[in-house]
Amino acid sequence: MKIAVDGMGGDHAPGEIVKGAILAAREHGVDIALVGPEDRMRAELAKHDHKGVNIEVVHAPEYLVEGEHPAFALRQKRNASIIIATKLVRDHKADAVVSAGPTGGVVAAALYLLGTIEGMSRPVLGGTFLGFAPNTIVMDLGGNVDCQPHHFLDFAVVGTVYAREILNIPNPTVALLSVGAEEGKGNTAVNESVPLLKQSGLNFIGNVEGHDIPMGKANVIVCDGFVGNILLKYTEALGKTIGNWLTGKIDGKLSADEAGKLVRELVMATNVAETAGGGPLWAVNGISVIVHGRADAHELSNAIGQAKFAVERDLVGLLKKELASARGKAQGSP
Repeated sequence: MKIAVDGMGGDHAPGEIVKGAILAAREHGVDIALVGPEDRMRAELAKHDHKGVNIEVVHAPEYLVEGEHPAFALRQKRNASIIIATKLVRDHKADAVVSAGPTGGVVAAALYLLGTIEGMSRPVLGGTFLGFAPNTIVMDLGGNVDCQPHHFLDFAVVGTVYAREILNIPNPTVALLSVGAEEGKGNTAVNESVPLLKQSGLNFIGNVEGHDIPMGKANVIVCDGFVGNILLKYTEALGKTIGNWLTGKIDGKLSADEAGKLVRELVMATNVAETAGGGPLWAVNGISVIVHGRADAHELSNAIGQAKFAVERDLVGLLKKELASARGKAQGSP
């Protein structure tokens, strides 16, 4: 299996990215296509022992930087590393692409070059939400801020496949995130999606509220990306803020090692980026794994491992089958 890695994506590129690619090649037994300016990729490779692993350098003279508008940047930089890496997947020269680059650019490259699964107009971002609730995922976490009822059905299908195949939950429960648990609470899009989910054949249990998330009341929580992204960033900041507050409270009461361990565990339990590192971009017709921009070598290696898993389990094929089944039931077909 060959994984294309965007060598210039991320806050710590190319150093941590190249180091993580070497680590992944050893840990996960995959070949790597390292994409970026050839001189910089080879200079970083020369700093590490990479004997015994298969790493190919694919030249890409340009790369995206944080803050650029994705569509504009991709039009102006047609040889950007994320475009070249994604083309390798499109052209069947790699099995998956992994990038810690700007999320908008990674999504745009996947959408433009790989396309979406038939019947789905938008890619979906989501996955494990809280360390406190390891069997709960949220779909969407920021990819789609304006949604219609059929999008919520798509998110529920994606989440069900994710929970079943990655979290090993045989019959995951699905719920809509709303302002009340009772049916009828919420905005128009939420209320109009209820009958679709009821008829979908998924294990739909109704609405949940915000306080139900850390309690793990549902395995798959569905919301639009506007709400999901606010939740994501709020919990990340809350964990770090509480960690800083706790550090002051326990100063001198525990050893420095014990205090540091406690605060790190708190941050890990509230920060999805730290607990999961990243995850696949769902609904595109290929495997594209997005890694958070702060990723270090170990987190990038873990993301490459996720890409390998997604290819081995044929998550794209499983999603196509599940989507066709749920849509047929929601529309009244047998």
